[in-house]
Amino acid sequence: MNEKIKSLVQISLERINNCNSINDLELIKIELLSKNGSFANLMKDLKAIPNDQKPYYGKIINEAKSEVLNVFSQKFSFLNEQALKEKEKSEALDVTLSKKREIGAFNPINIVKKDISDIFIGMGFSLADGPEIELKKYNFDLLNIPDDHPARDLTDTFYITDDLLLRTQTSGVQIRVMEKEKPPIKIICPGKVYRPDDDATHSPMFHQIEGLYVDENVTLKDLKKTLEEFAKLFFDKDTIVRFRPSFFPFTEPSVEVDLSCRMCHGKGCSLCKYTGWLELLGAGVVNPIVLEKAGLDSKKYSGFAFGIGVERAAMIKYGIPDMRLMFDNDIRFIKQFKF
Repeated sequence: MNEKIKSLVQISLERINNCNSINDLELIKIELLSKNGSFANLMKDLKAIPNDQKPYYGKIINEAKSEVLNVFSQKFSFLNEQALKEKEKSEALDVTLSKKREIGAFNPINIVKKDISDIFIGMGFSLADGPEIELKKYNFDLLNIPDDHPARDLTDTFYITDDLLLRTQTSGVQIRVMEKEKPPIKIICPGKVYRPDDDATHSPMFHQIEGLYVDENVTLKDLKKTLEEFAKLFFDKDTIVRFRPSFFPFTEPSVEVDLSCRMCHGKGCSLCKYTGWLELLGAGVVNPIVLEKAGLDSKKYSGFAFGIGVERAAMIKYGIPDMRLMFDNDIRFIKQFKF
């Protein structure tokens, strides 16, 4: 019996030590240490030996089984640790794998917003900012927008309460500045605005840059010269600017500003719908009523204002067919704007 026990221990230890797989090790454990394994069978063999020797050999078998089980546990811990290291190695990100660093790109919205701002800052305008959650007073009332104007409808404005809303334009910033500062005032107001629109050329959230210049003897001629200079700097020197009469409650007279199509140079194409022109912005001479509501003497001061849609300007400059492309953040689209 002693030789049989020693032989089983020796064979068991060799098999465990030579095993290199957790799955194989589990199979060895079942074969040797389970209820129907080799050591259990040894205990069954005790029936064939004298009763006075059974306690002795029972103890020897249990000690042998404990020795094998201890070696099994050590081997299992070792193999499990090795498996975890291999898994960590295979899943790890090797930051030294490549030293090539790919330079990212700005969204065209950010590029255009910066370019427009830089041009007007170069003309002497300063930046002004205001709240995106605006009072109805600043978004409509002080801008001479009547109570029955369509812009006040729920279909055109996101209301939070009766008096609070998500601003539909950054013109409220202009009013806030005129209330606090004396002319000359020369500002641009970049920021996000919100309207319930969503299609290829409209978004429920988009960006505007509005401009305001108030001083003595400011005329439509000054506005025309400013916007013509902007167009040539932002697009190219051959850009032609066209002013069409329009109506806005906060400017009088008011104009829509068109540019000669950059694709066909006025000859007519699908981009300009074969008109040769692309609509860019609205502008005009500040309505005297707006000046008075802001606390300025309209007999002494005059001014002009304009509002540029940043996404609209980007679509024209880069020939982007769908505004939603600028909000998708598809890396294939963004990569086109690496300069």
